Amino acid sequence: MPSGRVVIFAGGELSPECLHLLDEEDFIIGADRGALFLINHGFTPDIAVGDFDSVTPEALMQIQAGSKETISCDPVNKDLTDSEMALDLALNTQPHSILLMGVTGTRMDHTLASIQMMTRALQRQVACSIMDANNYITLTGSHAVVEERGYTYVSLLPLTPEVTGITLQGFQYPLENATLKLGQSLAVSNVLTAASGTVAIESGLLLIIQSKD
Repeated sequence: MPSGRVVIFAGGELSPECLHLLDEEDFIIGADRGALFLINHGFTPDIAVGDFDSVTPEALMQIQAGSKETISCDPVNKDLTDSEMALDLALNTQPHSILLMGVTGTRMDHTLASIQMMTRALQRQVACSIMDANNYITLTGSHAVVEERGYTYVSLLPLTPEVTGITLQGFQYPLENATLKLGQSLAVSNVLTAASGTVAIESGLLLIIQSKD
């Protein structure tokens, strides 16, 4: 099994532009309709997983034929979303990082669940990020380097009731030993002043969201 990067494509918002980020060394997992997206654009998922309730029987046959391995489950008697099943498979490969695509979109419940899922990767000391056309989301419990990726803003939001000791370097609006509590917007819409910036915290879990309109 791989020890490098795992890239998951789920069935939410996806665009062909995100495919140029794939490297031939990546281990690719397609969750439900995300597997079909990959196959339709000429990529072979290493694993296709899900209940496949969002594709036609014909499309499911296409997924099974175009994937190296297919893992299917009952759409009713299951406890996990397709994205979480894919994350479990990704974590089992013991990767150094996981990139989630297609986990945001019109279903806010799925989007929030996917953001919260990143805590499971953090507990395993695996770097995890979510990317779509307008956002790049990471999570830290200690220290993070924020690189310029073509997004306009950098916002910090607590994922725990309180995040303490927040110190920023390389940002237009610096912070020094600051505290953020749930519901506060103090650290929304900051801007990098260099090719990268650093975020350090003392306690809690902090979402780092790079975004553009």
